[in-house]
Amino acid sequence: MTIKIVTDSTCDLPIALINRYDISVIPQYINIGDQEYQDGVDLSKQEFYKRLPQFHPSPTTAAPGPDVFKRLYERLATQGATEILSIHISVKLSSTVNIARQAATETSLIPVTVFDSRQLSLGTGFEVITAAKAAKLGKTMQEIIELLDDQISRTYVFAALDTLEFLRRSGRMNTAISRFGELLQIKPLLYMFEGNPTAERVRTQKNAIKRVVELLKEASPLEQVAILHSNAADRARILLDEIKPLLPDGKKIIFEEITPVLGAHLGPGVIGFACISQKKRMELNI
Repeated sequence: MTIKIVTDSTCDLPIALINRYDISVIPQYINIGDQEYQDGVDLSKQEFYKRLPQFHPSPTTAAPGPDVFKRLYERLATQGATEILSIHISVKLSSTVNIARQAATETSLIPVTVFDSRQLSLGTGFEVITAAKAAKLGKTMQEIIELLDDQISRTYVFAALDTLEFLRRSGRMNTAISRFGELLQIKPLLYMFEGNPTAERVRTQKNAIKRVVELLKEASPLEQVAILHSNAADRARILLDEIKPLLPDGKKIIFEEITPVLGAHLGPGVIGFACISQKKRMELNI
């Protein structure tokens, strides 16, 4: 039995982990004007965020078609996989899961299980790593799914946005609301838990970062943590120093820039965390 793990580029996993655990990553697409780029392949994060404020019209994003997923599934089958677990960004945020499911039904060479991570960014990435480790240990598909369901109930992603402008441009927020928020210096906090995206409004960037730290404390003690940013590495490193007492002992902390296909909607200046709590289940004070 050889279970191979597939995901998409919104998982934000560092390339070293992707290679170590032999994970297959399907790039999402970014459209800038009449040019199409594969996320994480054709356009570097540094170049994207440098150019993002000047893009007019704003970039749009898209999931690849089912044929892309089907070709990968069939290639893995020819390489010796006996089953595939395809883990993707929450269905509430993207059509990727549904497209992967269509491809799975069209794939006859190998059984494919498509799993809604109910997360984004490294919330999804943590699930992918857990699945890959379990597959290497010879766990069955059902055992891996049970591990993921437990982890999802303890996984949180929260981030402070620097501006509402890019959510407005992408059509993810009412224009009047976003302009009113900017006038009042409102900084949105975004949360993701068990597939439910929510938001909170905070005045000033300083208070937004303070609130993010408060939420991390509420989730403590922590099993795993990643710090995420979009073109804000210096501020993210300062925050990382501040939260060191909360970090789990002996665990490497992932420090990663948000992939462009997410950054197109969130904009530059984002700072946040993906974390897995040690608590079996909790309710954050949101």
